[in-house]
Amino acid sequence: MNVISERRRTGRPLSFDRDAALTQAMMVFWRHGYEATSLADLTTAMGVTAPSIYTAYGDKKRLFLEAVRRYLSGPVTSDSIIDEAPDGRAAAARLLETAALGFTGDTTPPGCLLASAAISCSAEAADVQAELAAIRRGIEDRLRRKIAADRGTDAEALAAHCMAVVQGMSTLARDGASRGKLLEIASIAMRAWPNA
Repeated sequence: MNVISERRRTGRPLSFDRDAALTQAMMVFWRHGYEATSLADLTTAMGVTAPSIYTAYGDKKRLFLEAVRRYLSGPVTSDSIIDEAPDGRAAAARLLETAALGFTGDTTPPGCLLASAAISCSAEAADVQAELAAIRRGIEDRLRRKIAADRGTDAEALAAHCMAVVQGMSTLARDGASRGKLLEIASIAMRAWPNA
C-alpha cells in the first residue's frame, strides 16, 4: 500500500467545486491583471476562504498559471486553429478572426488574458510575465512553422505581424472597441498578406 497516497486520501476534502472556482479566478485575473488582483478579490469571486485557495492551488502564482491553462484550453485553441488550417494564410486569418470574436465576448472580460494580465507587472512578478511571454512566443513559433510550409513567404515576419495585430486588437478591445471594428482590422491585416 502507498502510504503517501493513503495520507492524501484521508485528508479533509475540498468543500467547493474546484473547477468552477478556477473559472471565476480566471475571470478576475483576466479583468484586473495578475498583480492588481488581490487575495480578497479572488476569495470573493471564488466563494472560498484564503486557506482554501492555498490548499487547493498552492499560492497566487500557481492559481494564476492554472487559470491561464484553463484560458488556453477548450474546443478551439490556437494550436488547433493552426494545426487544422490548410496553410499558413488560413491559420493567420482564423487566428485573427477568433481573436476578434473572443476579445469581445458577451460573458468574458474584453481583450486577451495573455496580453493584458502581466503588462504592468513589477520586478517581483517578472517570472509570471516571462511565462506569459513564453506562451505567446510558442503560439507565434507554431504559426511561423505553419507559414514556412507556404512557398514564397517570409514566415518569421508574417507570424510576428499576425501576433502584433492580435496584441493590438486585445488593447483596443479593452479600450471598448466593438467586435465589428476588430473584425475589420483582422480583414485589413489579411489584405496585406503576400500572394504566393
